[in-house]
Amino acid sequence: MKRGLLAATGVAAMLVTVAACGSGDDDEKAGTDGFKGETLTVWAMNGSTPDGWTKDVKAAFEKKTGAKLKLEIQQWNGIQQKVTTALSESDPPDVIEIGNTQTPAYAQTGGLAELTDLKESIGADWADSLNKSAVYEGKQYAAPWYAVNRVVLYNKKIWAKAGIKGTPRTRAEFFQDLETIRKKTDAEPLYLPGQNWYFFDGLAIGTGAELVKKDGDKWVSNLTDAKVAKAMDIYKQYQSFSKAPKDKDEATPQQADVFAKGKTGAFIGMGYEAAVAVKANPEIEKDIGYFTIPGETADKPEGVFLGGSNLAVAAGSKKQELAKEFLKIALSDTYEGQLAKEGGVIPNKESLQSHLKGNASAEAAAPAVAGGGTTPLIPEWAPVENAPNPIKTYMTAVLKGKSPTEAAKSVEDEMNKRLSQEQ
Repeated sequence: MKRGLLAATGVAAMLVTVAACGSGDDDEKAGTDGFKGETLTVWAMNGSTPDGWTKDVKAAFEKKTGAKLKLEIQQWNGIQQKVTTALSESDPPDVIEIGNTQTPAYAQTGGLAELTDLKESIGADWADSLNKSAVYEGKQYAAPWYAVNRVVLYNKKIWAKAGIKGTPRTRAEFFQDLETIRKKTDAEPLYLPGQNWYFFDGLAIGTGAELVKKDGDKWVSNLTDAKVAKAMDIYKQYQSFSKAPKDKDEATPQQADVFAKGKTGAFIGMGYEAAVAVKANPEIEKDIGYFTIPGETADKPEGVFLGGSNLAVAAGSKKQELAKEFLKIALSDTYEGQLAKEGGVIPNKESLQSHLKGNASAEAAAPAVAGGGTTPLIPEWAPVENAPNPIKTYMTAVLKGKSPTEAAKSVEDEMNKRLSQEQ
């Protein structure tokens, strides 16, 4: 997962995890008991393994295999370099949680074991939108573990004051509601800064846009494409309802802190940001509601960026079979469902979304998953998002009056330079 705001606001601490999906539970009951005396080392990120899940998975694994499970919690800060180094060593951790959009880069280096056999045995019904990031050059190098995506967080008190009943089911209805708030209240209808890049990426996914394209054997910018321009036009319509700065992102200032003041009709963010708002102003908790970002038609939500994590086996691990036994347990319906329920994150099977019932923000996020996606799944992508992100520069330029084509051309050289950097 490209963390962006997520890292800045400590999403790891909130993403209390989702053990990923897999086969039915028969494998758990089979009992192999053939790995006595061995210890499997698993790296998981801070916040991704709550106590209940850890206890239950550890017990199931050790009972089935006779081996010990050593779970080592890692911090997000500096993790990419730490994983890169670990995968190059002779004795790496056996199983590693890795960000979904980082998976192609690790696979390209040869650091990840191929898991095609695992996909065939337990992953037949993994959600395509989540599994795409676990595949590199047509081969399975990880297993999708969980996803998170953005929803609309709104102030029910302000919407009621504007006389709005219910929540919008189409983008046009949403714009109409925001206009009603503008006319009938003194609230800012929507807080949306000009550089909420991951929301824009979701809009681009929704229009079918590709942010990069192949030019010979190189990846280059595709921001001049008409579908990208269409996504940016939609973003511009949203931003017209906001007084937020056009040259800042959602973390500057934290949009949840702005919302906490009770003078904003809605904002587009992660469900966990409600807790940030409540911490800043406990009184607002009763007024917070959630709904799926509506798309052009009522039957298809807006495109969203799917952040999340995959589970991978290190190619250098000397315990490949034991690692797969762990994945079969951790990705079973039992533990995937348990963690979806405990953490409110999206499971990697649509059939397990029922475990989100009762979690309002997760229920709002789930409908958009099938049509969601990620940033370009190429190893060359990572440098593009380094500050200053040229796509953010593009967005601000459009919002300040440049045509999408002019804005795209103004950052094209920088985009291409970053896409050509050595990995």
